[in-house]
Amino acid sequence: MCIEADSIKNEERQKRLREKIARFRLFDDDFMTRVFEDDLKLTEFLLSIILQRRDLEVIESNTQVVQKSLTGRSVKLDIKAKDKTGKLYNIEIQRENKGADEKRARYHSAILDTNTLMTNEDFDKLPETYVIFITEHDIFKCGFPLYHINRKIEENGMTFCDLSHIIYVNGEYKGNDAIGDLMHDFLCADPDEMRYKLLAEKAGRFKKTEKGARRMCKIMEEFAAEERADERAIQAEEMAIGMLEIGKMSYEEIAAVSKLSESKVRELAERLQPAAR
Repeated sequence: MCIEADSIKNEERQKRLREKIARFRLFDDDFMTRVFEDDLKLTEFLLSIILQRRDLEVIESNTQVVQKSLTGRSVKLDIKAKDKTGKLYNIEIQRENKGADEKRARYHSAILDTNTLMTNEDFDKLPETYVIFITEHDIFKCGFPLYHINRKIEENGMTFCDLSHIIYVNGEYKGNDAIGDLMHDFLCADPDEMRYKLLAEKAGRFKKTEKGARRMCKIMEEFAAEERADERAIQAEEMAIGMLEIGKMSYEEIAAVSKLSESKVRELAERLQPAAR
């Protein structure tokens, strides 16, 4: 009876997961990051539309990238990419306005710079960076398809060329152009209604095929478990860092309290030393 009950319970869970997958849109970041996972061409395609460039070549692209800050808040990036010229890109999907406010964009821009320079390396080696928020709503309420944020010298309007860019893509924009078509596709739950073939084919793999649906169900379950594990790991490291900064406990004691290995605690301590100087 227990085996039969477990089987029924599993079938019901799978059914609920499949129903959820059917409703997924690219504005749902769990789905979006899986569609773009390990897909250089799709990331390149997305960036080429937003940046209106035809010469862009992505050589690295990863989803759900944890960017750790040694002494501050760590973040998980939806997509982190790099092109052949060394430029770095962070693409974030946000359904709620509060998740894409100006200070968050500033923090994401700063964290892209973290650990990009080696010790004593010149600042002119810092790469050009783009933080791109694709928002379901027009958070600035001006009706533009794109909002480009770059620093200016107030006295003369000249660009302050630190090569740091922030772009917001307006999900409510419905213009008859490339951005309008892209936002249409991000709002589509049915791949058959998408306008861009490349997006439709990739999204359809997770929705229209039995193999893809099974994989998506498994991914969702694994992703939930990974999220919980990542959160526990981040909290443990932040706890250990706090105790190291106080400086009243041994590495062994900190390891016991934080549930980290003693070697990990020593590694954190070594990383803290340059910051302390």
